[in-house]
Amino acid sequence: MTDTAVATRPPRVVATDAALALIDEIRAEHGEVMFHQSGGCCDGSSPMCYPLGGFRLGEGDILLGEVGGAPVYIGAAQGRAWAHTQLILDVVPGRGGMFSLDNGRERRFLTRGRVFTAAEQEALANPA
Repeated sequence: MTDTAVATRPPRVVATDAALALIDEIRAEHGEVMFHQSGGCCDGSSPMCYPLGGFRLGEGDILLGEVGGAPVYIGAAQGRAWAHTQLILDVVPGRGGMFSLDNGRERRFLTRGRVFTAAEQEALANPA
């Protein structure tokens, strides 16, 4: 990358307006929240929304960033598998995960992905 084409470090996780609105709705009822990007098991690969501190993080969990002021974590193995992808927290019709705070609202969080461009990948690999 040349000096004139320096890319800024892109966020690893972002949220749609619909996701931000649902976060605000849940926060009004439950207080501050956090997300953990599930790696499978009971609720597939759904992003799970918990009260802040309501999910016990493991040594292998990494902080991807924040959306709407809520921290978003992912397991290290899954984080490595998705390292080339920006995660986009969105909302779709349906039921949330069994233990997720979006359950019972007939809307649920969904993670979409966008592959980072070559310049973005370089910026992530070589932070200034």
